Amino acid sequence: MELRQLRYFLAVAEELHFGRAAERLHIASPSLSQQIKQLERELGTALFVRDRRHVELTRAGAALVGDARQILELADAAARRVRGTARTKLRLGHVSWLPAELTQLLGDVVRLDEWVLPSHTQAVRVAEGTLDLALAWIDAGRLTELDLAAHLVRVETLPAVLPGDHRLARAAEVPAAAVSVLVDSDQSSWLAWNEFALAYAAAGGAHVVRIDDGGVTGQAFFDHVTRMRVPVLQSPKRHTAPFPPSLVRRPIGAPEPGWAWSLLHRRDDDRPEVALVVERLLGLRATMGWAAASAERHERRKQQPGHDG
Repeated sequence: MELRQLRYFLAVAEELHFGRAAERLHIASPSLSQQIKQLERELGTALFVRDRRHVELTRAGAALVGDARQILELADAAARRVRGTARTKLRLGHVSWLPAELTQLLGDVVRLDEWVLPSHTQAVRVAEGTLDLALAWIDAGRLTELDLAAHLVRVETLPAVLPGDHRLARAAEVPAAAVSVLVDSDQSSWLAWNEFALAYAAAGGAHVVRIDDGGVTGQAFFDHVTRMRVPVLQSPKRHTAPFPPSLVRRPIGAPEPGWAWSLLHRRDDDRPEVALVVERLLGLRATMGWAAASAERHERRKQQPGHDG
């Protein structure tokens, strides 16, 4: 059992409603339901009886409530004691972008969390205190809901992937309106990406394609591009699948899709170690020019012949 699972279980046990519990936890209902099912599998018993109309605790679930509260209270108290003692390294979570320069710079202050999870999940973990910091994408609404602070570290410009024989394959840029974005039905894995993709489609006129196979990345993504035969927005997710020789990457015209990697921490976390990490990362950002890269590319495009702004 994980502390996070116990927190989720307790929220459902107290609300007796998955939707309200998910709203309280600031996560998607399918993700909450998936975590409860995983906890039930690990324990080998059902914790809730649920149908479309109501949710109630089973006998096993009712027995777990008291123990879950005690475990979480002990864990929270232990965390407070540890933070109040001699300086300890902060726990840093990440998603898929973690440059060597960053880990070298922060090695004496942070330790990397072993769980590489989606942006929305890492943000919730920071808010609930199981992480001190995270490098992730977050939108303004969730930032406010979770009461987090975000410091922009890098803007990663995302390209379009398209067949090499497509009419736009040799173009300097693919028009935003000619791009398709993939939105996956699995919100527990792709909530942050889906929110980004839908917002980009609304801003740039890109076409939204609904999928249900996790093909936002990896070989499944390349298969979608090959089958659709149109430019498709590439996600920032790193993977090991080799890039097919039949496909090409091309930059996208305005509005240029920029995935913002931010350092997240709790807004009220005033520990000097947190301030030190923020200071170092912002210094590294300036040195590497991460946040400015997108703006520089935009300026270069404006200077090209035939560019109309």
